[in-house]
Amino acid sequence: MFFSIILIGTFNPTFSKSWENLLYVMEKGKEYMKNSYMQKKETVERKWYVIDAEGVSLGRLATRVADVLRGKHKPTYTPHIDCGDFVVVINASKVNLTGNKLNDKMYYNHSGYTGGLRERTAKEMRENYSVEMIERAVKGMIPHTRLGRQVVKKLFVYEGAEHPHMAQKPVEMKVK
Repeated sequence: MFFSIILIGTFNPTFSKSWENLLYVMEKGKEYMKNSYMQKKETVERKWYVIDAEGVSLGRLATRVADVLRGKHKPTYTPHIDCGDFVVVINASKVNLTGNKLNDKMYYNHSGYTGGLRERTAKEMRENYSVEMIERAVKGMIPHTRLGRQVVKKLFVYEGAEHPHMAQKPVEMKVK
């Protein structure tokens, strides 16, 4: 393997030591190169986590949940593999919104028909559709691709404190 290197400008003598190391690595080839770890989908180990949303800010909750769903909390994170864990969110109806967002923040849906725009305030969403409110916040923080749709399937949100996933022995996770 032959490398040709062209230097433009003056040569800095303090740089010579690192320059020698670089040449040595380039001569030796691939055996000295550092490679990143890429996880395979067959080797992914998934855990179950429970997050209590009572009194937690919606944005902080959603970012933490999105990170765990994607697997960014693990040292083995690989961007193109679904390496995340399952997340169960309980007490969705008690999530907190800061400032005047309860009255000012709007949620929009459109049926596709003329005049089919439906508007709801965050207060109305929290009272009647708290599960959908948290799901929307998390989905907005996950890539809108095939992988993102696969990742969102590992999210389970419940209004109350009870959930049917006790058999999976979920670990409690705190959100600040």
